[in-house]
Amino acid sequence: MYIIRLLLLIKWEADFAGTTMDKQIQTEIEAAVFRRLLDHFQQHTEVQNIELMILADFCRNCLAKWYAAAARERGESVDYEQARRIVYGMPYPEWREKYQKEATPEQLATFELKQKPKA
Repeated sequence: MYIIRLLLLIKWEADFAGTTMDKQIQTEIEAAVFRRLLDHFQQHTEVQNIELMILADFCRNCLAKWYAAAARERGESVDYEQARRIVYGMPYPEWREKYQKEATPEQLATFELKQKPKA
C-alpha cells in the first residue's frame, strides 16, 4: 500500500504542479523510486518485516508478491521466490538466516490487533 501511495503521490504532484509529464518519463521516475526503495530495504536489514507490517501494513514479502503479480499481468514469468530474491537482494532463506529476528510477543500482539478490523 505504501509504495502505491508513494507512486500516486508522484503522479499527483506532477498533475498538481500543472505540468503534463510524459508517460514514459513518469514510468522511469516511478521505476527509479521503486529501485531506491529496494536499495533502502536491502541496506537497512535491521528493519524487520513485522515492524513494517505494524507501521505501514506492508513488508518485503508484500513487495515481492506485488512484483510477481505485476510481471504476470504483463505476461512475464516471475514467480514469488524469484521476486523475493529481487526484493531482498539475495535468496530469502539466506536473508532470513542472516537478518531476521524472532518477533517479540508484543510485536505479534500489536500485529494481531491491527489485523482484526480486516477480518
